[in-house]
Amino acid sequence: MEHITDLMSSQVFAAAMALMLLAGVVKGMVGFAMPLIIISGLSTVMEPRLALAGLLLPTLLSNLWQSLRQGPRAAFASLKHFKVFIIVGGVALALSAQMVRIIPTETLFVLIGGPVLMFTVIQLLGWRPSIAPRHRMWIEGGAGLIAGAMGGFSGTWGPPTVLFLVALGTPKLDQIRVQGVLFGLGAIVLLFAHIGSGVLNTDTLPFALSTVPPAMIGMWIGMRLSDRIDQEAFRRATLFVLLLAALNLLRRGMLG
Repeated sequence: MEHITDLMSSQVFAAAMALMLLAGVVKGMVGFAMPLIIISGLSTVMEPRLALAGLLLPTLLSNLWQSLRQGPRAAFASLKHFKVFIIVGGVALALSAQMVRIIPTETLFVLIGGPVLMFTVIQLLGWRPSIAPRHRMWIEGGAGLIAGAMGGFSGTWGPPTVLFLVALGTPKLDQIRVQGVLFGLGAIVLLFAHIGSGVLNTDTLPFALSTVPPAMIGMWIGMRLSDRIDQEAFRRATLFVLLLAALNLLRRGMLG
């Protein structure tokens, strides 16, 4: 604890733990948005690199828990079922990461946040999209392309991924598990990337470890709440969180 207080005041640390609990509750309920909440909140009270270190372990462990909640066999089935999304998204992420200097991140936030906001609002107003089986492969590939490109440029690929799963009408338990699998793969890459970058090091590791208990407690609470709501309530809760995510993307794109 002494080492952590060298990095921040006790008040900032307490606020960070409360934010981790909140992020865990939201993640447990709808299966995404933990990194978005953590980085947006912590960056207002501490140096962004320290905030980034704080989200690495909770993000990885929460996605591991989420993806394996129905067992390894179900997680592997999700990998197979969404292989087009994973392959196209992975290639797009790798390629776009090499072009990160060409398109400003702020521009990409606006380009992604705008359509996500529009699509989310019209669904909240009552429109229910449907994807015909014969068109699924192409739409899945397009969603993977958008999500991967966004991830490569900005490190944020959640909103287009979740939007695709909602449009597909994915059942609640399947959607939460699939999100855990897809985001978990990205979290592994992110963790090792930032061990290499030096974001996660001997100085920041104590704080990173301290974020795990409140995030996991919040995750447990959120899962219990999610188990109590039906498919339509889950869908609307997901869309509401997507709405906040889209507004945050637009804010970051226009205000920095």
